[in-house]
Amino acid sequence: MLRDTTRTRYVLTPRGEEALRDGLPEDLLLERICRTGELPIGQALEALGRDLAVIAVGQAKAQGLLKIENGILIPTEQGKQARSERPLHSQLEEVRKGGEPGAAEILLKRGLIERSLVTERVASLTPEGTAASSRIAADDRIVDLDPETLRTGAWKERGFKPFDVKAPAPAARFAKKQPYRRFLDMTRRKLVSMGFMEMTGPLVELAFWNFDALFQAQNHPAREIHDTFRIRNPSHGSLPRAGFVKKVRMTHENGWTTGSTGWRYSWSSREASRLVGRTQGTALSARTLAGGIDPPAKYFSIARVFRPDVLDRNHLIEFNQCEGIIADEGLTFRHLLGILEMFAVEIAHESKYAFVPSYYPFTEPSVDLLAYSEKQGQWVELGGAGIFRDEVTKPLGVNIPVIAWGMGVDRLAMFSLGLDDIRELFSHNLEWLRNSRVVP
Repeated sequence: MLRDTTRTRYVLTPRGEEALRDGLPEDLLLERICRTGELPIGQALEALGRDLAVIAVGQAKAQGLLKIENGILIPTEQGKQARSERPLHSQLEEVRKGGEPGAAEILLKRGLIERSLVTERVASLTPEGTAASSRIAADDRIVDLDPETLRTGAWKERGFKPFDVKAPAPAARFAKKQPYRRFLDMTRRKLVSMGFMEMTGPLVELAFWNFDALFQAQNHPAREIHDTFRIRNPSHGSLPRAGFVKKVRMTHENGWTTGSTGWRYSWSSREASRLVGRTQGTALSARTLAGGIDPPAKYFSIARVFRPDVLDRNHLIEFNQCEGIIADEGLTFRHLLGILEMFAVEIAHESKYAFVPSYYPFTEPSVDLLAYSEKQGQWVELGGAGIFRDEVTKPLGVNIPVIAWGMGVDRLAMFSLGLDDIRELFSHNLEWLRNSRVVP
């Protein structure tokens, strides 16, 4: 038999806890007034602070604890008595102990306490249940076999209680990695096993490496504040050694020795030294090429990047890119398509993918990799790729073909984990986290 009882429970709010600890505003004010007999309003404002003093005067006056004459605060007889008794303070103490305050409505109105209804359910035996329980014989059969039972031989007489192996058991909750973290680690292991070396670099990047070294003009729309997070303090950093800077500047202005005409504008070292939140993992490729490579060379990175996009099921403002480059004699566009196919099939686990011609300032030819999302019912872009232009590689001291790609590894994970919203990768849903598949 079940019986529900409902009772009212009161708890202190953060404001109530502060008042209990430090004192109610009117109590603090009365203490100061009663010590001197009276107190100018100006001194009260100075002693308690304007905000607290205004509350204290308003509450004390409304309760008849003081009067105001010519800007002077004077305690009433009721106020002098309240100074020693502090009735509302004792009411707050009662709430802290779990009791019900007599001035509950006043405390509620002032936001010092909160009220809620608590339902308690009590189970008890019915007369039939009581009668049935008396007929149940004690079962002394052995459940856990211990050394003492073996030594005395008691198990021979008592026997063993049978177990129902088909009975439901509580689900086991094993410790495991967060699904997206596990996917990133798997991607990293797969690339390392293919002979790629990992690139690392700063999250806050020089515009020189993020844009200029990649032949992205300083008046390119991607550099605007609505497409790039700029650092406020410090706003600029130091450019690398002059040799790189000079070659990149000349390439932008007139093409240098690359066979290009450049962008034909006056390049600014001030703009190149601006600090930004890294917008693309390709900045790591530029740094790696400038540091010197020994062909054949294969590099990758799983880089956190930042872009002020509008949040939706396919976009985040902070996400990961899987960036990579391969540098060697004789590399062609077909080699690049083979790498992209590997990402689609081996990592995203998608057989329905497509290559679409594209444009990037630092590659030519360029291509995008798309995969079809059955859950979304549409094609989703996974990333872009291409062959680095001479305007990128030559100023950095590289004179062989370099194929490059930048995959949205978050979107690859969506396909692999069967999600249709990129925000679910960072979900706090414990049920989803517990039930996620554990894969190598």
